[in-house]
Formats: sequence, C-alpha cells, structure tokens
Amino acid sequence: MIIQNVPQSCTIVSMPEEEEKIVLDDKPTEHLNNNKKEVKKTSKDKKNSFYTILLFILAPLFALFMIIFVFQSYIVDGTSMTPTLQNGDRVFILKLPKSFDGMIGKTYIPSRHEIIVFKKPSDPSTQLIKRVIGLPGDTVVVNNGKITVYNAQNPNGFNPDANTDYGPTLASTIGNVDITVGANELFVCGDNRGPGGSLDSRTGVGLVPVQNIIGRLWVRYYPLNSFKTYSTELNNVLKIQNLNTIYY
Repeated sequence: MIIQNVPQSCTIVSMPEEEEKIVLDDKPTEHLNNNKKEVKKTSKDKKNSFYTILLFILAPLFALFMIIFVFQSYIVDGTSMTPTLQNGDRVFILKLPKSFDGMIGKTYIPSRHEIIVFKKPSDPSTQLIKRVIGLPGDTVVVNNGKITVYNAQNPNGFNPDANTDYGPTLASTIGNVDITVGANELFVCGDNRGPGGSLDSRTGVGLVPVQNIIGRLWVRYYPLNSFKTYSTELNNVLKIQNLNTIYY
C-alpha cells in the first residue's frame, strides 16, 4: 500500500489496494457464471433424458396403436386363396376403414370382391381370410359349379366373379347352397373353390358377422417381384392361428 503525504483536505489514494479489490471482485463473478453454466447444462441433460425416456415409452405405444387400428403384417400359409395368394406370401391387412367407421358410429361393410381377415364365427380365436361374395340382403346360390347372387337390384341374379381380375383363374365352384345373407352379415369364399380347397361360407364357416372383421387385404409386399396393392378385387379364406401367420 502506498500512502502519499497530502494536505488534510485531500484523500489518501491506495492504488494497489484498489487493484486488489478488482481482482477479488472478479473471482466471485467468474464462479457465479460457472455455476450458471453448470445449472444450464444439468437442465439440458435432464431434458434430453426426459425426451429419451418419452421416446422409449411412446415408440412401442405408437407401434401398438398402428397394429390395433391401422394395419398389420401377416404370412400366408396354405393354398385356399390360390392362385390369388401363394403359400409364403407376406401381406399387410388394412384395419383403418373399420377403425374409422367405428369412431363415427358406423357399421363397417366391405365391398364385394374385397379380401378380408375375420374371426371364425364358431371359434373367435381362429382368424380366416376370404373374399366377400354376398352382402347383406343378397341371396347366394351355389350349384352347377358356379355362384349366383340375387338382390333387389338384380332379381334375375348375376355372377359375382364375372368381369373381375381373379374370375378367369377360378376353378369350378363346388357346393350346394341357397342362403339369404342377413343384416350385418357376409357370405365369403376362398379362391381355391375345388374339392377341399377352402373352408368358407360354402363349406362349414357359414355367414360371417361384420363385427368379426379385422381388416381387408391391402398390400402383398413379399416376394418383391410379386408386390401388389389390392382394393376391391381380392378376397380369400385363410385360417390364422396366431397374429403373424395366416393359414388356409
């Protein structure tokens, strides 16, 4: 410290001490800034951890939502839908149309010719996939190797397989059936319609309640060289013994 001799009215100047004060005052400020940085870093780490945990929680929930309400993958195992589908084909079943109709309080009725997956009426634990042939109000007659559908719009009857992509590939249809499809019911058939070809509304399954529908065939994605999308031109009969495999 330096003290200069000055008159009484003057002030004692202590330069080194002032400089020391400046140094001492800087240290707490730097420490405070470091603390703020550490707090910000800790807060950021907590946010990142939260978002990571949230992602791990939401990802499986989103996947479950998609499987329940939107679409699901299946493996075809069997021959009841040949030649339309082959053994080993991998397909996506679209559930969204039924889910949407359910949300707005409407009963989902698929179009004629669509291929649907549904729970077997006599055994809900078993799932089948078939083609929609008869809609509510139709009378379906099977004889002489063919199917004829009668309704108010077609009192003289018509062949539901005529003028379709799959129709020319069908074998003669076995069976002797004459049945009227009730409200909220469907008459379904496999595309393999020869003897022992398919278990469907002709051969023991009976009429299918629409509430048993799981979804409709949307895409065949494997084999890659057989990739195809389907709208209203496909319907098969496949029995599914688990959520990943379809059996004819």
